[in-house]
Amino acid sequence: MTDPQLPAVMNERRQLINLAYRLLGSLAEAEDVVQETYARWYALSERQRQEIAAPGAWLTTVASRICLDLLGSARARRERYVGEWIPEPVPGRGDWLEGPVSADPADRVTLDESISMAFLVVLDSMTPAERVAFVLHDVFRYSFAEVADIVGRTPAACRQLASSARRRIDTSQAPSSTERADIVRDFKRAWETKDIAALIGLLDPHAIASADGGGVVLAFLDPIVGRDRITDAWMEIAARGGPTTLIERTVNGQPGLVAEVDGAVVSVYAFDIADGRITRIWVIRNPAKLRPWTAG
Repeated sequence: MTDPQLPAVMNERRQLINLAYRLLGSLAEAEDVVQETYARWYALSERQRQEIAAPGAWLTTVASRICLDLLGSARARRERYVGEWIPEPVPGRGDWLEGPVSADPADRVTLDESISMAFLVVLDSMTPAERVAFVLHDVFRYSFAEVADIVGRTPAACRQLASSARRRIDTSQAPSSTERADIVRDFKRAWETKDIAALIGLLDPHAIASADGGGVVLAFLDPIVGRDRITDAWMEIAARGGPTTLIERTVNGQPGLVAEVDGAVVSVYAFDIADGRITRIWVIRNPAKLRPWTAG
């Protein structure tokens, strides 16, 4: 059986992964959404598929609605989650992050910014409708009329949803990638050498560290607040010793760290930085969320 629309349909896969990952904060779930989207496409009769003038728009609508349903049930699933839930980190800039969407210089949020851990964490605090409306409009540049068709609300309601979501996004000047890399490198060096004074100097007084072990591996369950407490915790980790190797890697488009034991990734560290100091540290240790880092 041949499908004349197959090339156009399959070319949408990157776009769908891009969208679903930002909506769900999980690459694994994003891949499941895309698989389900294609399953629904091929569940249509050949005649029904031929009657769809824009397969890409149809696929985006279906994927977005699946994500919306998943986000609606996510709160209940998070209540059963052991410890903090942190979005799944992605390494470097893999194919799933390099979709064909073009970023207009005038866009409020660039595609690179929209995969940072800080951005994903803020998205996770939004209602499902806010998140979908904001990501579709501000990141992927869909019109409010198109967003309305996807989420089943009026364009005016979608505009309000996106506006509400936008107020939660920090629009202050972000440090350059070079500055971020230097600070993360200094943090790595201070941690490895157990330089307490250097660590304190790198951390904002009100810094927060969160960890996600998923109840599977050892991780602190509650966020650690304050640079002194974070320094104590990291010194305790360093004192345990062990054959851990820290490696500088790109985590969600920004400088981060990866901890390896015998060549296997056991932790991924993402950072948020403001005014030359680290304000947030996210430690992802849940093995299920480290799959992209161990797949080769």
